[in-house]
Amino acid sequence: MTQNEKLRNTLGYYLIFICLGLGLGITGPALPSLAKQTGSTLGAIGSIFLVSSIGGILGTAISGRILDRVPQRHLVLGLAQLISTIVLVVTPLAGNLWILLLIVFISGLPIGMINNGSNTLLMWIHGEKAGPYINGLHFSFGLGAFLAPTVFAQILRLGGTYQHAYWALAMIAFPITLFMMFLPGSPEHPHENEDNSQRHENLRTVLPIILVAMLFLFFYVGSEITFGNWIYTYALTLNLADVTTAAYLTSGFWLSFTIGRAISILVAMRFKPVQVLTVSFLGGIGSLTLAIAIPHSTTILWIVVVAAGFFMAPIWATGYNFAGQSVKLTATISSLIILGDSFGAVVLPWLTGIAIERFGAYTMPWLVLVSLFLNAIVFAVMMWQHRKVRSRTISETAI
Repeated sequence: MTQNEKLRNTLGYYLIFICLGLGLGITGPALPSLAKQTGSTLGAIGSIFLVSSIGGILGTAISGRILDRVPQRHLVLGLAQLISTIVLVVTPLAGNLWILLLIVFISGLPIGMINNGSNTLLMWIHGEKAGPYINGLHFSFGLGAFLAPTVFAQILRLGGTYQHAYWALAMIAFPITLFMMFLPGSPEHPHENEDNSQRHENLRTVLPIILVAMLFLFFYVGSEITFGNWIYTYALTLNLADVTTAAYLTSGFWLSFTIGRAISILVAMRFKPVQVLTVSFLGGIGSLTLAIAIPHSTTILWIVVVAAGFFMAPIWATGYNFAGQSVKLTATISSLIILGDSFGAVVLPWLTGIAIERFGAYTMPWLVLVSLFLNAIVFAVMMWQHRKVRSRTISETAI
């Protein structure tokens, strides 16, 4: 594959990750409207995170098997993106909660496929040099997640409705869908010559690393999705913002998140993952502690939103790339790791909706803080495992 082909394919993955961010970024600001549309409470509407993520788990699991076997991998991702675009069109038309849950379940399937597929194919294309490109991929997600609530706020300001915001995002996503469907030059499987017994042996050997990497993504994604999707409701419930300002708060989080990921592309070229993640965890935990300590200040809330987004930004890509340095990353192994992402998007966002309804909005930063703290502990375990693998590899090479 030529360098131009690598860059063209990388651009395609970046574009569909922007669309992934658009779909996620609109959810938080739209939650109260979707609850009203379907006659649901906040606790009940929070179940969309659970159902969507169940679809994401299934999509992630299926994608590993498909991408390891189907040569037209770009067509697979393009069809997944087409389903996501259709979901943006029909979501604001759901007349009751059960129809909405069916739609968001279906939306989870392509999300899981796009998430696993784009990350895996980038690793296949760029190999050991994939770190900055993975960070760039997740910068693209942050860009989409920032644009969505910004579009939402502007459409409301101009007299439109949340339905119009969904349809505007679908219009943005549609040409990207066509680009991906007809993108030539799908990457070849780097481990194509391994037989099934070799792959099964490889899977058994690296299973502990896979499990820890899954936990890493589980706690991180739970923190990110919960904060990004519930900050809008948190600000409204505590009377810290009106609907437009709350939408801008959501945009502020994703803008800071996007800037953090843009910077992390350069940081990944210069610093080790341990250094990057140490700073990220300290900054994220510190900002959430500030939110808990001073909960009634709009100024402090803005500082927390910006700081949390910035410091959380490098965690996913850095941790995933770090895990990828310890294993032969087939699409199946990648899908197993990214199942942690899918499960993470289920549990904490869903529990947060229930906690806000029963105990109040103050519970949200507490839950995110605990999740991020556990995330840091899991990373310490992942570093220990990585050193063991490297020591074993050096020993085997010496023999």
